[in-house]
Amino acid sequence: MTDTLPASVDVAVIGAGAAGLAAARALSGRPLSVAVLEARDRIGGRAWTVPFEDEGLDMGCGWLHSADENPLAGLVEPTGLTVDRTPPPWQSQAFNHEASGSEQAAFRAAFDAFDERIAEAAAHGQEGPASTLLEPDCRWNGRMDAISGALNGARFAEVSILDYDAYRDTRVNWRVREGYGRLIEALGRPAPVVTGCPVRRIDRSGPVLRLETDKGVIEARTVIVTVPTDLIARETLRFDPPLPDLVEAATYVPLGLASKMHMTVARAEDFPPDSQLWGRNDTGDTGGYHLRPFGRPMIEGYYGADLARGLEAEGQAGFFAFAVEELVHLLGSDMRKRLAPVVATMWGADPWSHGAYSHAMPGHAGDRRKLKAPIENRIFLAGEATAEAFYGTAHGAWMEGERAAREALAALGLDPGPAPGDEVE
Repeated sequence: MTDTLPASVDVAVIGAGAAGLAAARALSGRPLSVAVLEARDRIGGRAWTVPFEDEGLDMGCGWLHSADENPLAGLVEPTGLTVDRTPPPWQSQAFNHEASGSEQAAFRAAFDAFDERIAEAAAHGQEGPASTLLEPDCRWNGRMDAISGALNGARFAEVSILDYDAYRDTRVNWRVREGYGRLIEALGRPAPVVTGCPVRRIDRSGPVLRLETDKGVIEARTVIVTVPTDLIARETLRFDPPLPDLVEAATYVPLGLASKMHMTVARAEDFPPDSQLWGRNDTGDTGGYHLRPFGRPMIEGYYGADLARGLEAEGQAGFFAFAVEELVHLLGSDMRKRLAPVVATMWGADPWSHGAYSHAMPGHAGDRRKLKAPIENRIFLAGEATAEAFYGTAHGAWMEGERAAREALAALGLDPGPAPGDEVE
């Protein structure tokens, strides 16, 4: 990382999250000058691990989703980090306080049936809010909406049927014990990143692109834009001449909010490791609780959509107070003395994200493809929001960064080589 902004480069990459760092990595070793311009004072974007005791806590992405196909999964151990293959807690409810075993099975059956209705509707080209396919008066609709908050950062009423169906889930989910953010940081460390350097305007009126940043002006032959969609929709990053179609597409693929509250818990041996509890069944305004992640004496709370935004407005104290009340209801009044706050996420208030990850609004599933369309064969967009099958994930962003790098190489007259997964004869 550096504070020095070069005057000109062949490729300017805007954003040093997973997509931007993947692009820089794919461009390394080529006869090109590259600069990665990052607004924050760190790299990793929404992949961010904060130190805690001898390990770390993931503030953003924490799961190697679809790990059997995830290109990042094979990079963990060569980086010196540890893959944890413990099954996720989603099918391992602790205790039966809120739902008996048969009721838990009934909930899973209801969610599976909802997913089947989504798939059938999508197969027939039906579009609209995913919530229209919830069964009226189903007792589990509230919990399913709460899970949508965790999956999409939004309730099902704000989620496109076609977009929700397009997500590819192999149901293999691992974790990086030391932190997913540490993996992205380690992989991106060699990249030529200029930190504290937000790009405010891209002037595309001349033969060379002119980027106005808080550290001055840099010219580039090509640009890879990896900022979250909300920064494009709000025109925090402006294009001149304007790109109204791009802004519109970004507006309809906004970032929802999914938040975490990390807490320590005394006498943790009372709880089964890597198990889960949900707060309530009758409302989407409830949290999910991962008990003893990695076997640690901790509880990781998850909150999504409007609930997360409301709690974020109250700060960490709001998250913790809500968690305490739900866990007291679930596990007894002594939980008030046993819990202690560590840290809560605040992605919605972060000026360089305004949310956690993207969802396509009803009627706008096709806008992800619009977002990734090259502009004048010299501006290329990438990020989790352009990953049509792996949106909302770090590996989706990573793969899209590699794709944008290949497009930039081709635009500059260089052989981009085969795309990952392409057969070479």
